[in-house]
Amino acid sequence: MAKFLIADDHPLFREALVGALEPLFEEVEILQSDSLDSTLNSLDANPDIDLILLDLHMPGCENFYGLIRVTQDYPEIPVAVVSASDSIEVVSYVMSFGAKGFIPKSSPTPTIAEALRSIMNGEVWLTDELKVQIAEVDSDEINLAQRIAELTPKQFQVLKLIHDGLLNKQIAHELNVTEATVKAHISAVFRKLEVNTRTQAVLLLKKLNLED
Repeated sequence: MAKFLIADDHPLFREALVGALEPLFEEVEILQSDSLDSTLNSLDANPDIDLILLDLHMPGCENFYGLIRVTQDYPEIPVAVVSASDSIEVVSYVMSFGAKGFIPKSSPTPTIAEALRSIMNGEVWLTDELKVQIAEVDSDEINLAQRIAELTPKQFQVLKLIHDGLLNKQIAHELNVTEATVKAHISAVFRKLEVNTRTQAVLLLKKLNLED
């Protein structure tokens, strides 16, 4: 039996995906979540999930954090990003951050079926158009994505809080760690992103901002 997790904060779209998925498989169980926290809870409770269909705009998923967190914490479960944000820059980041496929939300049901079957067979899936476009992505964009992908989820959290303007003491309180731990995370972030200041780190993160 196939087991899917649809992680999207729009109930109507989740229901549409359920309606598209159910006829494709003789036996299927479909779980749903509407935030990063509920997604992680579902993954903890259901280690036998075959595939995650992940939206990029759920609460907690800003700046690709949800995707990074899921792919790093559950590397054995393939992730297909289903999103309306389908610029080639977004798609290149998504694939660099460990997704096994990118499915535009406008895709018809047969395309979604093709994508899911390919990913469940261990393949990487993109539309033919996106395959052509991604081969032409600027090397600087790919380099940035690769550097961001090296961050651990905790380091990415620290980077997000720096972006939000928090000081080390405030970050320590937010994450319930010591200031020394925060400083260690910041040093690691700077090293991996090849920057020297908080401002430079924030400017890099801003390049990942997604438009709704």
